[in-house]
Amino acid sequence: MTDADRRRALQRLALLGGAGLLAGCDKLADSAGVKALLAKADQPTDRALHALTPEDALAAEFTEADISPVFKANGSTNPKTPEYLAMVADGFASWRLRVTGLVQHPLELDLQQLAAMPARTQITRHDCVEGWSCIGKWTGVPLARVLDMAVPTAAARFLVFRCADSLDNDAKRYYESCYLSEARHPQTLLAYALNGRRLDIAHGAPLRLRLERKLGYKHAKYLVGIEVVDRLDQIEGGKGGYWEDLGYQWHGGI
Repeated sequence: MTDADRRRALQRLALLGGAGLLAGCDKLADSAGVKALLAKADQPTDRALHALTPEDALAAEFTEADISPVFKANGSTNPKTPEYLAMVADGFASWRLRVTGLVQHPLELDLQQLAAMPARTQITRHDCVEGWSCIGKWTGVPLARVLDMAVPTAAARFLVFRCADSLDNDAKRYYESCYLSEARHPQTLLAYALNGRRLDIAHGAPLRLRLERKLGYKHAKYLVGIEVVDRLDQIEGGKGGYWEDLGYQWHGGI
């Protein structure tokens, strides 16, 4: 069995059997037993997957010929929160990405500032926990560049990504998180373009996260903030993300 095979097997174990059980995100969230088992399995699986895969290992990249004819939009595809509708109304002129928390230099960046920074383009596969995949060409700013501007403090360990959408159409907003070290991976992007065009609303305009070695629910869309923190257990539901608070496994690696 190759390392890749072992990683996939561990991921399937952590997600309790893959596509059959995870035919829809809601089914997982509804199962108390699944939530309890995933909560127990999360930390051992996180350690095991990190041990199997070096932190600097790259996700596979593809050619223009491999790009999927249609890149499926999933999850939130047309947010109706007041703040997002206001940004759409002014063409995202009022949108800002705020970087706060355990940093020496808090940031507030607009789209023009991000677009003026050195960019990276990569053609990668997006794997959804529901069992489908798409290949797309992403362009954006390596997150490491933004972190270099903000300068995380010595206590910083995690990044929390704040979003403008609400899957429940209430006061809750989607959020996700990752290790600071994962945020500095060369393929981790703050993406503003897909397949050579600016992101549309369905795919996360104006900015989304690309964590190329993670499942799709980790790739937060509609980004408005990045909070640098030393722990996750006191944020929202304490599990590190919207779906994780409902029972998904935090590592989400592929």
